[in-house]
Amino acid sequence: QVQLVESGGGLVQAGGSRGLSCAASGRTFSSYGMGWFRQAPGKDREFVAGISRSGRKIQYADSVKGRFSISRDNAKNTVYLQMNSLKPEDTAVYYCAASFWDIASKGREYDYWGQGTRVTVSS
Repeated sequence: QVQLVESGGGLVQAGGSRGLSCAASGRTFSSYGMGWFRQAPGKDREFVAGISRSGRKIQYADSVKGRFSISRDNAKNTVYLQMNSLKPEDTAVYYCAASFWDIASKGREYDYWGQGTRVTVSS
């Protein structure tokens, strides 16, 4: 089992940047594909980005491609999401998740979830 704790959320102006971190407990972090999801008010949760166990394979949602970057440090048991050129529509609670799959883009493919961190982008 793995526990995930996100950090880095907050208020940012449109066009700005924000970095999120997700720290995982346990000694098997490198066994999990990792992903970021988000849920905006009144909307369904959506996939943002995923990264494979080794970090060599990455997927992004079209809405964030070219603006967001996912990375991981297996030595630190941490996955990151760097968000640039933020837009008001990026406002959401961002969740980190761990999957038994090497890489995944569907919520049902993830097995463990963090509590989320809120990002608000002001116009």
